[in-house]
Amino acid sequence: MGISVSAELLELALTHRSFAYESGGLPTNERLEFLGDSVLGLIITQELYSKFPDLDESRLSPLRSGVVNTKALAVIARQLSLGDYVRIGKGEESSGGRDKNSILADSLEALVGAIYLEHGLEVATAKVLQWFGPLIESANAQGAGIDGKTALQELAAARNLGVPEYEIEEFGPDHDKSFTAVVLLSGERFAPGSGKSKREAEQVAAKLALEVLHARTS
Repeated sequence: MGISVSAELLELALTHRSFAYESGGLPTNERLEFLGDSVLGLIITQELYSKFPDLDESRLSPLRSGVVNTKALAVIARQLSLGDYVRIGKGEESSGGRDKNSILADSLEALVGAIYLEHGLEVATAKVLQWFGPLIESANAQGAGIDGKTALQELAAARNLGVPEYEIEEFGPDHDKSFTAVVLLSGERFAPGSGKSKREAEQVAAKLALEVLHARTS
């Protein structure tokens, strides 16, 4: 992790309520998680505000949501092998709790809270941005907080490629349909995207097309 936190504070940050309850009511990491959630939100919001001065609130808000969410936090927690150190109860242990997104995300937030308490906002900011920097860049590359279809439409307009069209196919019975969408743009067909609704399939297909177009020189 590259930063020291007192043994007492670190132990608290990694104590899930399931372990605390099974151990007779020990303090849990929930207060630190509450604090860390706010600290993390402030750091990421300030970074996005500074990094993308041309984006208004309608763009910044979904971009932040794409960076600070349970799934994203769990990914970073796995990179830090946090699941190996979290103290969880026997029930959670037997049900795979060490790899549950919710437990990992909460533990990471608690760890951020612990770092903030011990070292202050400046150090916490440096550490959070070290962890989340690649995720911020990735989110920006995928459309800077806008949905895939809108991002693709804007990129296509900027490159004079015309308007994206979507070819939709549906499969399965009425009660369990799935959909596949293919982006048609400037005479090119891109990889298909799938989903449980037309919109979801179109969004996946748009993001796949975006990845191809971003990889090319404009």
